[in-house]
Amino acid sequence: MSGTASNPLLGKWRIVETDLWDADYLNMLEPAFIEFQDDGRGELRFGCVIGDLDCHYRSAAADFTWQGSDEMDEASGDGLALLEDDGSLSGEISFHRGDEATFKAKKW
Repeated sequence: MSGTASNPLLGKWRIVETDLWDADYLNMLEPAFIEFQDDGRGELRFGCVIGDLDCHYRSAAADFTWQGSDEMDEASGDGLALLEDDGSLSGEISFHRGDEATFKAKKW
């Protein structure tokens, strides 16, 4: 965990788009989001996926691994998030031995 003191990624981000899943799936149970906390932890939720994040911060980016569930089955993976010039977030969420999706998010 480094670079957390003033990292602009900290906080909750509303996932608004992915290249694999449409808005109906993303927001199936609740509004889709990814959250980065200053203690190096975080959370993501979209569709039927719930995951806890373990984050490594850089100046305007984060690499993370995640562990949780997808439709009540154990799931895990990794990802990255990058702050764009327009203040939005873009990145990738990958499932271990499974799907890889790009995403876009806006500060909540």
